[in-house]
Amino acid sequence: MSSPVSSPAPVVSRQNTTLHYGSVAKVFHWLTALLMLAVFPLGYFATDLAHYIQSADFDGAQATLNRAARLFSLHKTLGLTLFLTALLRILWALSQPKPVPLHPERRLETLLAEVVHWLLYGSLVAAPLTGWIHHAATTGFAPIWWPFGQSLPFVAKSEGVAAAFGGLHWLFVWTLAVSLALHIAGALKHQIIDRDATLRRMLPGSAPAVEQQTDVTHGVAPMMVALAIWVMVLAGGGALGLYAPHSHGPADHADASDTSTTPPAPSGNWVVADGTLALTIVQMGSEVRGQFDQWQATIDFEEPEAPGPAGTVTVTIAIPSLMLASVTDQAMGPDYFDSSTYPTAVFSAEILKLADGYVADGTLRIRDQEVPLRLPFSLDLQGDAAVMTGSVEVNRLDFNVGRGVMDEGSLAFAVGIAVDLTANRAR
Repeated sequence: MSSPVSSPAPVVSRQNTTLHYGSVAKVFHWLTALLMLAVFPLGYFATDLAHYIQSADFDGAQATLNRAARLFSLHKTLGLTLFLTALLRILWALSQPKPVPLHPERRLETLLAEVVHWLLYGSLVAAPLTGWIHHAATTGFAPIWWPFGQSLPFVAKSEGVAAAFGGLHWLFVWTLAVSLALHIAGALKHQIIDRDATLRRMLPGSAPAVEQQTDVTHGVAPMMVALAIWVMVLAGGGALGLYAPHSHGPADHADASDTSTTPPAPSGNWVVADGTLALTIVQMGSEVRGQFDQWQATIDFEEPEAPGPAGTVTVTIAIPSLMLASVTDQAMGPDYFDSSTYPTAVFSAEILKLADGYVADGTLRIRDQEVPLRLPFSLDLQGDAAVMTGSVEVNRLDFNVGRGVMDEGSLAFAVGIAVDLTANRAR
């Protein structure tokens, strides 16, 4: 190694040199730091509030829901900003010379510093990107406030996709947090113990005078070590089951032998072979779609020659089986469906053939309220097979659902119900 030679403090420029960071790299560095200092606490407090909303202690206060939505929206918006900033920072770094370490003789320390840098750069991209994909795959409230980013190409609205990337996001966030802590500890060690210019050459202002050093090249070793750490982190996430859909409430734990939540076996002269019972609400201006996984229909139907009575139908629905994206647990709460007290809903109606189409005219009971309801539907009869499609809107307030939320901007009164089923004549 050549003897160190003192170099005068250079004039600050936009470009990096082998000894100093330029002004552009410094701006990217400190902008990234500020964004991380904002994103981390926002994510923590938003998640903590979400856990409270999902708990039995939550009183259904709309102010709490609005605060959670604002925190999540701000977290997502700044997270997307962090992602774009990290990409620009990496592109700039690739176009610039990298300042050499000030203590090249400390090979292990230099290697570890480079590994931490690889982990940091990777996490800065992976953590917000996985969070963005999780947002795009989830139907729910708390939108991103940028005029773009609500959805992503090739990312379907899917509970499985949302769960997988939610788990990945959690892992990458913690990897970023640990890498950041190690990076800060290293900078403080250089400043307090070594008393060198490692930290000062990243600070704004004129570049400090440093000694010319011989570069130490570790080749691909730091990157390979970082990749090995990533593999271990991802494998650990799989072992913990972080990529699988998680329970969203009582529906996921319902015992098939529990008659309080399981609809009775169907009877009648038609048997449902397949179908969906879907629900659509509008929360914070965004549609949230879901469906009931457990329901049974008892259908007695005979096609009349002329308009008039055609039979009866009774649909029994297991309320805890509702899957309503990110607000499932909230919907089960006492101010909404109150599924622990009212585990079933029942629609009983007379089927009428009209001059054009059909209608099921009867009542819908949800919670302790029974309300008249007419469900128009179309019916395609092909011998002993039938395909039925119908939809209707109801007012949630008629059923005492969400009485604590009287602001339609937060939660619309109208709730859409859609039924699609295929049935076969019983033999």
